[in-house]
Amino acid sequence: MSLRAVKAGDTPAAEPDVTKPAASRRRAKSVLEAANSGDMRALLIAMRSRIARAVQNPKTSPRDLAALTRQLQDIAKQIEEIDLLAKAQEDESDDEVPDEDFDPSAL
Repeated sequence: MSLRAVKAGDTPAAEPDVTKPAASRRRAKSVLEAANSGDMRALLIAMRSRIARAVQNPKTSPRDLAALTRQLQDIAKQIEEIDLLAKAQEDESDDEVPDEDFDPSAL
């Protein structure tokens, strides 16, 4: 991409939606793709999306809606736990300070 002067009638390029994380701007994996990837978080995300579509569908029976809603809550909780664990591990690795050589004269 090169720079050029703006001409009359030019419209600005569409900007990406920065309100969403970059990962969510990509095409979501299907449940089957996520299951085959072996990534538990990706599978939970795909399942959450699939179940959310069913919950949103007005043709979903009330009997099924109750079970789907509970499952959606459970999946959301599991995703949150995975994210918290990853954040804790990231914070832990940031806190590590390398050991320095012992200097007995410092005592």
